Amino acid sequence: MKLTLRSLALFLFIVSMILSATAQSRKTSAPKYLMYVGTYTVRGSQGVYAYRYDSISGQLEDLGLAAKTSNPSFVAVHPNHKVLYVANEDHDYQGQSSGTLSAFSIDVKTGKLTLLNQLASRGADPCHISVDHTGKFVLVANYTGGNLAVFPVEEDGRLGEASEFIQHKGTGPNKDRQEGAHAHWIDMSPDNHFVLNADLGLDRVFVYGFDATKGTLTANEPASGKVMPGAGPRHVAFSSNGRFVYVINELNSTVTTFSYDAKTGALHELQTVPSLPKDFTGDNSPAEIVVHPTGRFVYGSNRGHNSIAVFSVDPKKGTLTLVEHVSTKGKAPRNFEIDPEGKRLLVANQETDNIVVFRIDAQTGRLTPTGQELKVPAPVCIRFLPIE
Repeated sequence: MKLTLRSLALFLFIVSMILSATAQSRKTSAPKYLMYVGTYTVRGSQGVYAYRYDSISGQLEDLGLAAKTSNPSFVAVHPNHKVLYVANEDHDYQGQSSGTLSAFSIDVKTGKLTLLNQLASRGADPCHISVDHTGKFVLVANYTGGNLAVFPVEEDGRLGEASEFIQHKGTGPNKDRQEGAHAHWIDMSPDNHFVLNADLGLDRVFVYGFDATKGTLTANEPASGKVMPGAGPRHVAFSSNGRFVYVINELNSTVTTFSYDAKTGALHELQTVPSLPKDFTGDNSPAEIVVHPTGRFVYGSNRGHNSIAVFSVDPKKGTLTLVEHVSTKGKAPRNFEIDPEGKRLLVANQETDNIVVFRIDAQTGRLTPTGQELKVPAPVCIRFLPIE
């Protein structure tokens, strides 16, 4: 009898452990997220907007204006998910020829943002912002200023004065758009050892060695990867395995694939393909490029053709093959983001004031509209962060 009771107790214990593990698995495999949308403050926009995102249903709950701030065109989330950094894409700050950077604390329950501090970005029109993987430094690319800067993050998330500043100089063959340097994107390599910076005006993707203790940059050797003259590199994305780099070129509507040497930071061009259908003859300027979390697909946005170009990735060579072009159901798809689960792609159509949600086919990468659409004035940037 004692043996039977012990066996029953053991059985019940095992069942309870399995149920607990299953519940925990469900909880961790389908978390909920906050989604922040950066905008240009035109047509009624007042700053950064917040949504609550359910990764199972795909539903988005509108939380309203998270922070009133000028032209928060790009935003970046700190690795601790407690602070949001904003590039305020302005020309002038307190009489300086500079935009601003803002640091906001995040209330994960309401999505509201509280300003911690704001300072000059060190150049006009900061258009891209990122955080190094340690969370100790924020990096910014100033488009009109043609420069980049690094700012230390203090213990409470505030930004300190710049620890690094680099001014690019030169011109490109496109006299209207490449009359000078135009830093357009900046971010870290996967191992945090290098900083890459796309300069639209100089047709280069610069590579700098990064000191994660001091927040300083050192010119690499080789110093950059070059795209076709007049291509105008705009944004960059690393492959999921870190072996390749994809660059979307704004001025000639192409995507360039580079191999990437993680030890030396060297970039070597492998391929350049059109981002447009062959029969399209109108004006177009690509904007964003994103790699699917699985690494199997690459997506790029076309402003003018108003589409997302879908590419499959050769897992060995890293090269791209066109799968399809899909209408974004709006005009000027500036930025888009894949949700952290890799299930959906959300496109910010800047000129039609809407964000459109697409379902991603896990096998082919193809996109299908879900029918869900958000009304947001002049949306420019979408970013997710997990919440409990």
